[in-house]
Amino acid sequence: MTIEEKEQAIIDEFSLFEDWMDKYSHLIDQAKSLPNIDESYKTDEHLVKGCQSQVWLNAELNGGLVHYTADSDAAISKGIMALLIRVLSNETPEAILRAELSFLDTIGLKEHLSSNRANGLSAMLKLMKAYALGFQIKSKQ
Repeated sequence: MTIEEKEQAIIDEFSLFEDWMDKYSHLIDQAKSLPNIDESYKTDEHLVKGCQSQVWLNAELNGGLVHYTADSDAAISKGIMALLIRVLSNETPEAILRAELSFLDTIGLKEHLSSNRANGLSAMLKLMKAYALGFQIKSKQ
């Protein structure tokens, strides 16, 4: 499945809900699918800077694909990470760096987050892409 196909699946899911409270519930339900981060990565080094809540993110390159794991102490942040990981994990660094992630606007997530949470979302994306860039650079050395 391509990144665009994964994004479309999420858009289709969120389109089933008319009310934003239902969409928030679905977002929180997504947290249950989040790949568990190893407890050893719950350190300051893996903390996403700029998030209102604590969010830990780790990435590993395996077979040319980036695999993300994460956790958060807040349900909404954990749900957001679950969506991002669902779209970006198991992709090449190049594909991750090219990804526009327009699904975030299409489902209306950005406009329904508080400014602090929107800043956190940006920080999550920035770190995920930074990991991908690091892996891309390492693989070309």
